[in-house]
Amino acid sequence: MKNNVALIPARSGSKRVVNKNITPLNGHPLIAYSIVSAIESKIFDQVVVSTDSEEIKNISEYYGANVPFIRPSEYSQDKSPDILWVKHALDFFKEIKNYEFFSIIRPTSPFRKPETIKRAFELFLNKKCDSLRAIEKCLQHPYKMWVLKNDYIVPFVNSSERGPHDQPLHSSQYPSLPEVYVQNASLEIAHVKTVYEFKNISGEKIMPFFTENDEGFDVNVKEDWELAKILISNGEASLPKINKKSYLE
Repeated sequence: MKNNVALIPARSGSKRVVNKNITPLNGHPLIAYSIVSAIESKIFDQVVVSTDSEEIKNISEYYGANVPFIRPSEYSQDKSPDILWVKHALDFFKEIKNYEFFSIIRPTSPFRKPETIKRAFELFLNKKCDSLRAIEKCLQHPYKMWVLKNDYIVPFVNSSERGPHDQPLHSSQYPSLPEVYVQNASLEIAHVKTVYEFKNISGEKIMPFFTENDEGFDVNVKEDWELAKILISNGEASLPKINKKSYLE
C-alpha cells in the first residue's frame, strides 16, 4: 500500500543563504539529497517538488522528482505558512488521485536517509494520530528565553509554575526543568484529510518522531554549511548516495 505523496518545498527566495535549495553540498545541489532519499524509500507513489522557480524545477526533474506545476508567488513568500503551498499541491492532485497521506521532505535536511523515512512512516501507520513530526531534544530551554517589551525583558513563557525553593523557572537550574523538544525540518507526515478538517498541516494528535544522530541536522545559515562540510569530512555525518552525475557538472 502506498497512496502516499512526498512534497518537497523549494521556493527561490531564501534570504539567509541565497539560492539555498540548490547550493552545492558535496558536489550536488542541496535539494538532490532529499529527492533521492524520498525516491529510494520506495513508500511514495510520486515525489513532487513545489517551487516557484524554473531553475529549481529543472534541477529537481533531473534528480527524478515530478514538478507538475509552478507554485504561485503568493504562496512563496518568506512569511507564507506551510498550509498555503501544501493545500495548493493537494488541491492539484485531487483531480488526478485522492491521496491518503502526504509527507513533507524539506531540502534543508540533507542527511535524512531513505531508512529514516521508512522508519517514520511505519510508526505513523501504527499510531492513531493526525500527523507525525520529527523532533529532537532542545538545547536552549524556552524557560530561559526572553522577549523585549517596553524597554524591559519579560519571560517568553509566562508560567505560574515555580522551580525548587519557589524560584522562577528562568532562575532555576537546567536539571530541574522539564525536558523540552524542538521540531526539526527532516520530516513531517500527515493524513490528507487533516489539512481539510483542521485547516493546518498537523491537526491535534501529533505523534513524535525522535531523529537520531545526523538525521535532523538542518542546513539553514552559512555556519550550518560549514559545520556540515566538517561533519562529512570527518565521517561524523553521511549523505544519501546519489548514483548519477551531478547536475552542476
